[in-house]
Amino acid sequence: MSQPHLVPTFAVISGAQVQHALQDREKQIVDLVEATYHLHAAGESVNPPSYFLRFPDRPTARIIALPASIGGPAPVDGIKWISSFPDNVQAGIPRASAVLILNDHDTGYPFACLESSIISATRTAASAALAADHLTRNRLRPTRIGFFGTGLIARYIHTFLTALGWSFEETGVHDLSGDSAAGFRDHVQQSDATGQVTVHETAEAVIRSSDLVVFATIAGEPHIGDPAWFDHNPLVLHVSLRDLAPEVILASANIVDDVDHCLKAGTSPHLAEQLTGNRDFLHGTLADVMTGRVTPPTDRPLVFSPFGLGVLDLAVGAYVYNETARSGHLHVIEDFFHDLRRHG
Repeated sequence: MSQPHLVPTFAVISGAQVQHALQDREKQIVDLVEATYHLHAAGESVNPPSYFLRFPDRPTARIIALPASIGGPAPVDGIKWISSFPDNVQAGIPRASAVLILNDHDTGYPFACLESSIISATRTAASAALAADHLTRNRLRPTRIGFFGTGLIARYIHTFLTALGWSFEETGVHDLSGDSAAGFRDHVQQSDATGQVTVHETAEAVIRSSDLVVFATIAGEPHIGDPAWFDHNPLVLHVSLRDLAPEVILASANIVDDVDHCLKAGTSPHLAEQLTGNRDFLHGTLADVMTGRVTPPTDRPLVFSPFGLGVLDLAVGAYVYNETARSGHLHVIEDFFHDLRRHG
């Protein structure tokens, strides 16, 4: 006979607790993200298409649902619900806000709600740092980095790269907001990073002066269209997905995190597919590179376009939950589930 399932307790984990659980754990999180990519590539995950909730009266805003399930030795299900309201920045509050719900594998009951903007930024930065490592193993390691877009995601990516031992002789910074660019420059200078930090006035300048280019903008459509700006064959971490015109994508080697996810919702690779009618411009996934099935060419720019998989949020969220529980600081909501008798 099967064992009876118990209704799990329900806990709420605040942003402060999330940050505490992840503080100075960059190497562990990158290893976790790498393991999760391997599970996903092996078919031990369920990662349906993300759902975009858009608003006719607020065309720049959106809320995205990312449901997912991870198998393997520690299975967990759940969903991230993340909003992007760019106008928030002008009001002095962050653009993105999010929660993550974790569901019990056996009963389906949700057992935790976590503040997730930090989890989302962390998994994004870990994925970018992991890609930078694997995608430079057969080419010269970059010594000049450029950040195009200087918000929270750029800060997290910089933190992860430096924590994993990257150092740069030059750091370039460009943002449409001069205040944001200056603030990010100050962040880099106050960190443990070495080398010169330069705020560039133009997109072309920051791209041409960088061997590693990080796009972390809120662009809704391509705004970089000249492949000649990339003639020095940099590695491009195209985290924001919609900055590059199809012409730049087609002139580059292209690696994604998941083919079907990345080629939709008007991303730059999706536009390239629509232009050409095929996916021949894709060289493979990051998991293909990690396992040696694909070795990207070095005679052209190399672009990594990660759509951002819900399984990564789940993996990091479960890590935070376990660390918080281990520390004895879970905030459990007593009697969250009520009226549990089938017939009253």
